[in-house]
Order: sequence, then C-alpha cells, then structure tokens
Amino acid sequence: MLNTHIKTERLELKKLDDKDAAGLLEIFSDPEVMKYWNTPPWNSIEQARQFISTSADAMRNLSSLTLGIYCKETKQLQGKVMLFNYDKESRRAELGFGIKRESWGKGIVFEASSALVEYAFNQLNLRRLEAEIDPDNTASGKALERLGFEQEGLLKQRWEIGGIVSDSAIYGLLAK
Repeated sequence: MLNTHIKTERLELKKLDDKDAAGLLEIFSDPEVMKYWNTPPWNSIEQARQFISTSADAMRNLSSLTLGIYCKETKQLQGKVMLFNYDKESRRAELGFGIKRESWGKGIVFEASSALVEYAFNQLNLRRLEAEIDPDNTASGKALERLGFEQEGLLKQRWEIGGIVSDSAIYGLLAK
C-alpha cells in the first residue's frame, strides 16, 4: 500500500509528504470543512506534519492508506482520501475523504473515492467498505450513495465535539 499512486481523468492520488503540511493545514483548519468531523479544526502546522507522519507509518505497517488528492493540471492539493480501520482478516476497511471548500460540488470526492473503491476491491481484495458520517452531512451522504454505498444504521449520540453531540450514520458497500 505504501507506494500506491492512482491516476484518474483529472486527479492524482498519491502519498502525502512534508511539503503538503501547509496545504493540509489550510484545508483542515477550515471550520466549514471540519463541521461534521469527529475532531475539531486543526490549529497548527505541527498537527498537519503529525498527520503526514502518522499516515506514512500506518501505510508502512499496512493498517491504513491515506492519499493526497492532487489536481493533475495544477498539481495543487485538493484534500485527502483514505482507507482506515483496515481489517485484513475480515477483508474490510473504512473509507474517508475531505477536500477544500473551493473544490466542493465539482465531483472531486466522487472521482477520487471511486478510484480508491476500485483499488480496494480489485487490488486489496477487500470484501466490504464502510463509512461513518454525521447524518446532517447530506453532501457526504449523497456522495456515498452515488458511490453505491447504502445506509445501514444510525448510532445515536455517538460523538461530542466542543459540547455538540451528534449521531453517526453508518454506510456499507460490498464488493460486487
């Protein structure tokens, strides 16, 4: 998983490196981007560097796959897409994604996630993918459904971030 590099029509999905720290901080310090996440917005470049380091370690030990989403034309970082909570024995993982606000509504999440879903089923031989979102995050719910995911359940009052309690909608997708 470490050297995974996926190309789509408009995007390149590849390992993040230290030069991406400022771009990641810009994306994940945005309160609108982080509105439905189970962590507060980032507030330091060190958090971005730590994320890159932790992601690289997890890729080395084959426990997750985190790829930066880059525009082929401009080479600019748009966000990240990841497979995490990887369970090799059960052949399943969780899909996650996050992109900068300026890229919302342009099909980037769908294009990047479609490529990663295909990689998960065809290269990693996964049997099942899962995703967990705040049910109020209708854009992510629609993106997951467009990818073929189905909502399988609702976990009430799952998270509390900054005094705000929220539920989790659980989605699943099986390999065809």
